[in-house]
Amino acid sequence: MKNIFLVYGHYNDNSFNAAIRETFLEEAKEKGFSVDCVDLYKEKFDPVFAGEKPDNTVLDHQKRIEKSNIIVLIAPIWNFRMPAIVEGWIDKVLSPPWAFRFKKIIGNYGYPIGNLKGKRAVVFCTYGSPQFAIRTFFLNMPTKRLRRGVFNICGITDVIYKRYFAVPFVSDQKRKKFLEDVRKTVRSL
Repeated sequence: MKNIFLVYGHYNDNSFNAAIRETFLEEAKEKGFSVDCVDLYKEKFDPVFAGEKPDNTVLDHQKRIEKSNIIVLIAPIWNFRMPAIVEGWIDKVLSPPWAFRFKKIIGNYGYPIGNLKGKRAVVFCTYGSPQFAIRTFFLNMPTKRLRRGVFNICGITDVIYKRYFAVPFVSDQKRKKFLEDVRKTVRSL
């Protein structure tokens, strides 16, 4: 059975991100998957990390991730990043020594050893900009940072990254096509 830990990072329940979440949950239920959903805004998750030890909320999310096979993130891209609440969640929850540790080679040099090997990740991101501008001009995008950075360091190498461009400007037909892609992604898990 698939156990999914879903992290939702949008403040508006009428957004297209909410439609992605609802479509994902609906399709996962049809497939018989177990989904543990966290709404960071409703939970009032504190994204500020100042070097403190994990609080009860962070520890709770980590325990819930341990029970899951798949981590799903759903968030918009604002100013070429996910919202601060999602970025802060990544900083606080997917952090060492729980998510990864470093193997020292010599001095301050070493490499990460991921503690979340065997898990998968799925990231759904929406963009207000057209695909051409994003892919052509902005290279430091979440896809690279998450897939090749954060998840890789944590030992998660199986990452599905779905991007939906120019969301505020597309037709209803195009939005339906985007949501069908969400359904296909769930079916592929």
